[in-house]
Amino acid sequence: MAREREVGTLWIGGALSWMEQLCLKSFVDAGQKITLFAYEDIPNVPEGVILRDGREIIDTDDFIKYEKKNSYALFADWFRLHMIAQNPGMIWVDTDVYCHRPMDYDSDYVMGYELPDSDRVNNAVLGLPADSELLHAMLEFTADRYAIPPFLRRGLREDYAAAAAAGTPVHVSQQPWGVWGPSMVTHFVRAYGLGDKVQPMEAFYPVPFPERLRMIRKAIKVEERLTEATTALHLWASNKRELGIRYNGLPPEGSYLAKLLRQHELRPEFAPIRSRGRRVFTYEDEDNSAELLARTGLEQVGSVADLGGTAASVVLAAHDRWDCDITLIDLRPDGSWAQTPSDWVAGYIAHLQAAGVAQDRIRVVASAADLRPVDLLLNLSGFGDVNKVKFLEPVLRSALHADSRMLMDIRKGTGSFPFLKAFGSCEKLQETSEGGGKNTRVLFTPDPPRAESGIDDGWESLARTLAGPKGFFTGNGAHSFLYIPRGRTLVVTFDNLDIAMTKREDRRPWGFEFIEKQGWSMLGVMAGGWTWYRDPWVSDEFDRLAAEGFFAQFERVVFYGASMGGYAAAAFSGACPGADVVTISPQSTVDRSVVPFETRYKVVWKADFSGKYGDAAQVSGAARRVVLLYDPYEPLDKGHADRFTAPNVMKLRASMLGHRLGSSLNQMGILSPIILAALDGTLTEAEFYRHLRARRDFPRYQRELFERAVKKGHIKLARRLGNWVLARGDNRAIRLAMQAL
Repeated sequence: MAREREVGTLWIGGALSWMEQLCLKSFVDAGQKITLFAYEDIPNVPEGVILRDGREIIDTDDFIKYEKKNSYALFADWFRLHMIAQNPGMIWVDTDVYCHRPMDYDSDYVMGYELPDSDRVNNAVLGLPADSELLHAMLEFTADRYAIPPFLRRGLREDYAAAAAAGTPVHVSQQPWGVWGPSMVTHFVRAYGLGDKVQPMEAFYPVPFPERLRMIRKAIKVEERLTEATTALHLWASNKRELGIRYNGLPPEGSYLAKLLRQHELRPEFAPIRSRGRRVFTYEDEDNSAELLARTGLEQVGSVADLGGTAASVVLAAHDRWDCDITLIDLRPDGSWAQTPSDWVAGYIAHLQAAGVAQDRIRVVASAADLRPVDLLLNLSGFGDVNKVKFLEPVLRSALHADSRMLMDIRKGTGSFPFLKAFGSCEKLQETSEGGGKNTRVLFTPDPPRAESGIDDGWESLARTLAGPKGFFTGNGAHSFLYIPRGRTLVVTFDNLDIAMTKREDRRPWGFEFIEKQGWSMLGVMAGGWTWYRDPWVSDEFDRLAAEGFFAQFERVVFYGASMGGYAAAAFSGACPGADVVTISPQSTVDRSVVPFETRYKVVWKADFSGKYGDAAQVSGAARRVVLLYDPYEPLDKGHADRFTAPNVMKLRASMLGHRLGSSLNQMGILSPIILAALDGTLTEAEFYRHLRARRDFPRYQRELFERAVKKGHIKLARRLGNWVLARGDNRAIRLAMQAL
């Protein structure tokens, strides 16, 4: 009967990348017991791996490194010897060693040659008798951190001896790479004549270090090297640099590594390789792409764009988080547009599709004319870092709207910060000096349209056409009113001109087609920026319309808006007492003396919210009915909703759908019937909550419920919910989180 062996390894440095997850899980899936020693909590260890405190082996906070490479490999070389000594029979494996098949060696000597026609012994896989002379000799040698290794070349030994004689001995951390690793192991194996105990190269190193890139080439390039002797296969973590620089931290499709990940059902984009080179930014405090997305502050994203194809892991994480559409912007490094698709495009699309993204959710842009505004733009390791920032201008002008955000890497000396100042503001997220230069990752927020810049000429021309001979258009350069007469019901909508003109292909105010189909008249009030309509001209215009009997000619008037527009709908309903109000996630006011809890919307903090149209919660008390939709789990939105206390208010709670819950309702396919019923005055609470049952199948809602259960410690409840969701279909976020429970 084969001997059952346990393997052990060590991890220092926070969260695991997909490579470590893959290797650890391979042992679990093969049925081989594996223990991971650590000195701190690791958030993403695969299920089935045994966790033990590294202090059981070496109780220290002195994690010595090879200083020239800033690598903990030196400490790991030391740790593995003590682990073997204290755990007889346990085999050490590096965290980049994959279990091809279980190791069932009878002998306690488990080690292998790493190069053809060489007697060099690698220690990525190492098993030794706990009482062996070989192990005792290496423990004794590593006890002296200033020892002069007898296996170094003569000139270096002489230099070290001279330094020691001068009273400045050379510490092991300053000595050559591998001095406590393969070089030492090889030396002592030779010294004790144990060459016959060493496994042939194909056992652990069928792909030797000089050929390590085979791991990221076609799978057959590795598979043709595997034999019956192969057990634990070294994947070579040094491949991480190449993966980080050229493949966005993910394994190329068709590669051996990609094949292994599918075999073990792991999603690499949730734990991508962190950079080992200049092109890809390194985050010391960031575990994965999902955390980076959280730092954007975006609650809803309908579209994400990758400029230059350098952020596949972040794009997939965004798609999983928000179920958003994906745009690939094929702008070449020299600022020219690709006449034929760049080399990265086909592979990128194949990678997205292999990850479950539908073809119709992916759009490729290869001309300035085809650029459309997106909610999140990714410009990582691109323009402003390895490419000239000036080529970014057409993208900034056409691919961003007022609510957009851009993640961007900036290299010192490129002039990116002064260049971006003309378009918006940058928040520094992280800085690094890796790769020989200072790099900064920033979150870019575009400036809101300037009121003094005036209403867009294209909008005025379009609006006058829409108004026709019986309607009207008025404006003062910062705001405008568009009236389109149709029937005896008037819907007054409030919208942001920037969004209407750049984010909507038809360049119409919100709900234009929807209202038109009902035969209702429309008064569209447009703001040329994030003004909250706090312009005396707007108030005067509403007073004028009321005095002239404009509202009195209609049988029914409804004021509608969301967020900023929701505030305006409730506030300016005071111009037509008895009107209905339909408002989604509104602010009651942004007067900081009244709502000190409101920390958003700094752009309007200095505006004057006094006057008869100032406090929406008070003004809307004169309305016939106020239908207020909001998420009570969004504390700021709840704070505003709590200020609407008049008896005419019907509050409809849409829990765990966020501030932009209109977008969530739309994705569920229930926004139109809800708003239609609200606008025509027939919406009841029972009807609303009947429609809201659709959220049970909505991935975001499912994920929010699941995450809240986990955060509150209700693990059994979370598992029940997760099993219920996954029995009805796939929710990748929950599926992956279930593996971690």
